[in-house]
Amino acid sequence: MIRAAFHRAGLTFSVANSFEGADLIFQHGLCGDAGQPADVFPAGIGWRCTTLECRGHGQSEPGSPEDFSIATFADDLAAYIEAACTAPVVIGGISMGAAIALRLAVKRPDLVRALVIARPAWRVDAAPQNMQPNALVGALMRKYTAPEARQNFDASATAAMLTAQAPDNLASLHGFFTREPLEITRELLCRISADGPGVIESEVRALKIPALVIGHERDYVHPLQLARDVADMIPSARLAIITPKATNPAKYKAEFAAALTQFLKELT
Repeated sequence: MIRAAFHRAGLTFSVANSFEGADLIFQHGLCGDAGQPADVFPAGIGWRCTTLECRGHGQSEPGSPEDFSIATFADDLAAYIEAACTAPVVIGGISMGAAIALRLAVKRPDLVRALVIARPAWRVDAAPQNMQPNALVGALMRKYTAPEARQNFDASATAAMLTAQAPDNLASLHGFFTREPLEITRELLCRISADGPGVIESEVRALKIPALVIGHERDYVHPLQLARDVADMIPSARLAIITPKATNPAKYKAEFAAALTQFLKELT
């Protein structure tokens, strides 16, 4: 992974590139970093995975937590594309990254020629119920020390539900209690969980670009039905249903990469 710096609004952002070829701008999820999209990206197909790590994520500076929003993250990404890429580009993302990509496709169609929506956590509405586990962790971290917050979370009905239904989600949530800086982590969880892509359904239905939507079962935060709904909204979208990460991580990665490979091959 090769890193470069991008400067905007008085902040230094980290840009990570993996592999070689044409750019797929591929954004990470909430409290993730560039390693997340790179981990599922297919090597040797003539495409490069480029990720602008969002404010407070990876090696990018956080700035003020008051500015943490999907709209701000999308504006940062638009500025990067205008400065460093030949638009329009293929853009995608996982979870929060998918919401950023969808917003950019709607609000800045001049920058986007194709779209990848992987494991979406939002349809169009803000604060969806499936984001409640992230919101709960953020709220507990605001109220208690990290060990106390973890103890309260593990005693909750939410943790019990995820243990049975979505163990991969539970593992990710447990990681937030030790993610530094803790104050940035809790603000990201609270503010982004209450946010949304800031688009309306008619705008999404008006998109006229190729799109791939990836989803799987055994995922409470990114339910398969949500992926189906988003795929139904985008007129030219194709839905790829892959093996859940909680069931078989290796198959999840392989099938994710295969879906991307096929989609990108058809764009060239």
